[in-house]
Amino acid sequence: MTEFTPLLNSNITAMAPDKLLGFQEKVRDIPDLVRLTLGEPGFDVDERIKKAAINAVEQNRSHYSESQGERVLREAAVTYFNNTYHLNYTDERNVIVTSGVSEAINVVFNTLLNAGDGILIPEPAYGPYFSSIKLARGERITIDTATNNFKLTPQMIIEAVKNATVPVRAILMNYPTNPTGVTYSREELEALITVFKQENLWVISDEIYSVLTYNQEHVSLAELLPEQTIYINGLSKSHAMTGYRIGFILAQADVIQQMQKVHGALVFAVPTVIQDAALVALRDVQDTPLAMRDIYQHRRDFIVAQLEALDFDVVNPEGAFYVFAKLPADLGEDGDAFALKLANEGKVAVIPGSGFSDSAKAYIRISYAASDDVLKEGMARLKKYVDKLRER
Repeated sequence: MTEFTPLLNSNITAMAPDKLLGFQEKVRDIPDLVRLTLGEPGFDVDERIKKAAINAVEQNRSHYSESQGERVLREAAVTYFNNTYHLNYTDERNVIVTSGVSEAINVVFNTLLNAGDGILIPEPAYGPYFSSIKLARGERITIDTATNNFKLTPQMIIEAVKNATVPVRAILMNYPTNPTGVTYSREELEALITVFKQENLWVISDEIYSVLTYNQEHVSLAELLPEQTIYINGLSKSHAMTGYRIGFILAQADVIQQMQKVHGALVFAVPTVIQDAALVALRDVQDTPLAMRDIYQHRRDFIVAQLEALDFDVVNPEGAFYVFAKLPADLGEDGDAFALKLANEGKVAVIPGSGFSDSAKAYIRISYAASDDVLKEGMARLKKYVDKLRER
């Protein structure tokens, strides 16, 4: 009898493990740990949304949904995003309801990219993007933005396309950005758009943190360049619905029709119970995200002041709920080692910068989505740990 040889997909076995999840696994069992790691809003879901989910269960909304999303929810999504961000989508044919933005990203990559196509990624960037590119058999083309306070410029794009060794099909824009909190003004986006047009690039615009933009209006690339933009958003950050897994892809109807093939194959449909809750979020709960934004801004100011007092180099976040901080020179340049020791000895968990870019090893990311009390305790422990290091 021939012995079975377990052969696996070489594209998967060659893929590096997710560094964000890998680090959290390392610190998972540390007792009395203050966790400033995940982008998990420290708020409960609005009661109106919860009641909609409960009502859906009681009304036996347990059957298959329309694969692309319930029509009433897709119509509400068009209305909400058009009104909030000055977009001009026509109707429900412009929308797919996805199982969170993570699925949305995979749907888009697998629809737009041929094997070997390049996609520009301004870095540091959300680490799971990298795995999704591998899944789609695309090629990640890194643009290091650290030299410009983490902001992409037109010249950076021109140089990246010029130096690419593969056809460049698209660019992924995420703003306000995870992990830096950087965002872009209308004028900055208009300058970038000139190059997007010149280089004939699809623009994948992940604007999941759009409602959490501080002291300025969020301007969407889908407003400025609708014909080339695939717009992605969701309710995880704006409505603290991370566990509900609701995302949206909005694009031209003919492109959505092709993306629906991938979405249908991946998940078929999002549960109707969750879609009913999302409908209420979009229609009736527009005050809660703004209240959360104001609280996050207060927390940002607290965290930035604490870090600067310890001589960390910080670019002040303009949105989202993360601070990306460079280690002071006297603490070295190894963010991985620093974060692991901070967790084990200082009892505070942060994410090493290397999870977001190979060139960001000297950084750490701190999430200030946690409660005020947790943040105060975490920063007190960080100060105590750093002071102890400096005494050695």
